[in-house]
Amino acid sequence: MSVHLEGASGEPAIQVNLGNLYRQETYNEPSFGSVQVLSPVTPEGAADPARPVLYIGSAQVMTGHGPIPVQCEIPASSLREAFEQFPAAIEKAIQEIVARVHEMERERASGIVVPGQGGGRITLT
Repeated sequence: MSVHLEGASGEPAIQVNLGNLYRQETYNEPSFGSVQVLSPVTPEGAADPARPVLYIGSAQVMTGHGPIPVQCEIPASSLREAFEQFPAAIEKAIQEIVARVHEMERERASGIVVPGQGGGRITLT
């Protein structure tokens, strides 16, 4: 099976930004998660010192419905600093997820229409 994605004007819908390439290395601490180090590179694969290295933390949080993956950017300038900042960054990401879930629950609850609870009436004659 072949899939071809095309934009409105005929160009490919998926565009690669060659100025946004990174080499990825993953470092694990098995008891709580991992840190991905994204090192910027040029389209030729050489290091690109003009852009910052990114640190991404990943963990799983156990819930009553099973594990939920959590991922966040960690503000750091070294791998050591990224692992030191990891707990606070993941905790902040978890708090943001919980806040979004509560907001979604509020939106869903406010959109429920219950018969007989006000609103317009339709009368058939």
